Amino acid sequence: MIALIDYKAGNLTSVRKAFATLGAELYDPAFPRDLERAEAIVVPGVGHFAATSALDGGWTQAIRAHVAAGRPLLGICLGLQWLFEGSEEAPECPGLGLLRGRCYRLHGNGSLKVPHVGWNSLSLARETPIVKGVASGSQVYFTHSFVAPVTDDTTAVTEHGEPFAAVVERDRVAGVQFHPEKSGDVGLQILRNFLDAV
Repeated sequence: MIALIDYKAGNLTSVRKAFATLGAELYDPAFPRDLERAEAIVVPGVGHFAATSALDGGWTQAIRAHVAAGRPLLGICLGLQWLFEGSEEAPECPGLGLLRGRCYRLHGNGSLKVPHVGWNSLSLARETPIVKGVASGSQVYFTHSFVAPVTDDTTAVTEHGEPFAAVVERDRVAGVQFHPEKSGDVGLQILRNFLDAV
C-alpha cells in the first residue's frame, strides 16, 4: 500500500489515476500514525511552498521515520522542493531537509516566461533507479516558478533560462519537478520505477 499525502496543495485525482493505471493501491492517511502501514509514500503538490507548513510536526517526524526504515519516498513538483532544506518562496517554512540546498525562483534569463509551463527535455546527469528506461532528451511536462538547485543528488537536469534539478535521488528518496502523471509514457515509466523499489 502506498500512502498519498493530501495536505491540500493541489488536485490529486490525476496522480491517483496514473498509479491506478500501473496497478498500485493507494490510500489517504488521515493522521501521521496512518503512515506506519505504508510500504511507500508519495508527496505531490502544486502552488506556494507555504502550503508545506501543513506537514510540520507529526507528519515530518513520521515521514522521516519511514525513510529511516528504508522505505521509498517520492516527491512530485512542490513535493520535490519540500525534500530540500527550504525555499526562498517561504523562508519561514522549513523543508524536510533530507536533501541539502534551498529552492529559488526561476529567473528565465530575462527572455523566457516564468512560470515555466509546458514540455521540456531531461538531460540525464547520472543513472539511478528512478530513471531506469528513460532516455536523455525525453520530454516531460512542467508547471512551476521555483526550482531546486543542481547538486550531487541531481539525476536529471532541465534548462529554462538556467539549469535546475528536474529529477533527484538519494538512496530511497526521489523527487521529480515535473508532473509524471501528465507526462505520458515517460512519466509512467518514472512511476513504475518508483513502484519497483517498493
